[in-house]
Amino acid sequence: MTNQITPCLWFNNQAEEAALFYVSIFKNSGIEAISRYGKEGFEFHGQREGTVLTVSFRINGQLFTALNGTPAFKFTEAISFQVFCDTQKEIDHYWTKLTEGGSEGQCGWLKDKFGISWQIIPNILPQLMADPVRAGKVTTAFMQMKKFNIAKLLESSEYKNDYY
Repeated sequence: MTNQITPCLWFNNQAEEAALFYVSIFKNSGIEAISRYGKEGFEFHGQREGTVLTVSFRINGQLFTALNGTPAFKFTEAISFQVFCDTQKEIDHYWTKLTEGGSEGQCGWLKDKFGISWQIIPNILPQLMADPVRAGKVTTAFMQMKKFNIAKLLESSEYKNDYY
């Protein structure tokens, strides 16, 4: 496939563990391939022969690469993955699974146990925010939330039946 954009996530010896974690959470996901360090280049990479180098995996059809590098780099909130959800059950599922060993943030943000930032967002939020009459009230409601609550967002918008 030409010009496909694949996020590459740099881990310190956790690439396979992370890939297995993510594919266990999302439907239609799986490990595509695993490559390993060989004897060649040891003087540069310092990894034992047979250690996982990269894991190619898919989450809901999106290809990712997990790379075992060194502890030189850390993940920050400057990059995050957005997961849009139709139902509260979906939000609850992703929130619960991804915060295991991680931490909750404000307004639908969380960090997983590997330090990667995720945004778990209801699909209706962009619609509610696009309406200037509703946006202020919806913003006030979600600024008080960690995990999004669809019912409370709809209640704050005063138009429950329009979107749900």
